[in-house]
Amino acid sequence: MSSARLTNLTVVVVEDHDDARRYLGAFLDRLGANVVAVRNGFEGLEAIKNSQPNVVLSDIAMPGMDGFELLREIRALGAAPAARVPVVAMSAFFTDADCEGVLDAGFTACLPKPFSPERLVETILTVLNN
Repeated sequence: MSSARLTNLTVVVVEDHDDARRYLGAFLDRLGANVVAVRNGFEGLEAIKNSQPNVVLSDIAMPGMDGFELLREIRALGAAPAARVPVVAMSAFFTDADCEGVLDAGFTACLPKPFSPERLVETILTVLNN
């Protein structure tokens, strides 16, 4: 894993499941990322506005504001740098075959759950290098 390339990156993790949010946060932290982990889309939008992340990892199915709504709110930030942040969709409700529709909705990448730590890092590095 190219973990050294995550050093000093800011990653916002938007995940409503406590265990998944803690795991992702701890894993990315161990790889050197600055992690802001929040539990819903509303908190995610505030974190994105305040932390100027390099990448956002967002669950799709969340109460209140789902991942699609969060993406629309991020892109609606207009000229703000946060409006262009890469957003990776994560969901247990779609497969790799469903990713085309997710990408068509405007996400930068998608990760069907469960995914391996290696695939997570690979996806983050890919969206940052494009």
